[in-house]
Amino acid sequence: MIVRWETDHDYVLVHIHQDMFGDWIFSRAWGQIGTQFGGLKHQLADTLEQAQMWLEDETTIQKSRGFHKVLDVDDHTPEGQEAMRQLSLLDLL
Repeated sequence: MIVRWETDHDYVLVHIHQDMFGDWIFSRAWGQIGTQFGGLKHQLADTLEQAQMWLEDETTIQKSRGFHKVLDVDDHTPEGQEAMRQLSLLDLL
């Protein structure tokens, strides 16, 4: 699952996925649109339900900050693959 919120200048992207060991990973990337400013954080969730709870919390936080949701897709869709490509580029910074 990939969810992205944006304002005119900033973005937040969350990716919930399982790693090769079956653990649930909650990845959060944020930054300024069109720049390399931002960050990336990975958290290990105990369960999928915990990761989904974190996503609900993130949704509440971003709405309160004036962000609007621009993407909510599965990893395996073309849109999800493009979002993953952008997220993997952040790992190189």
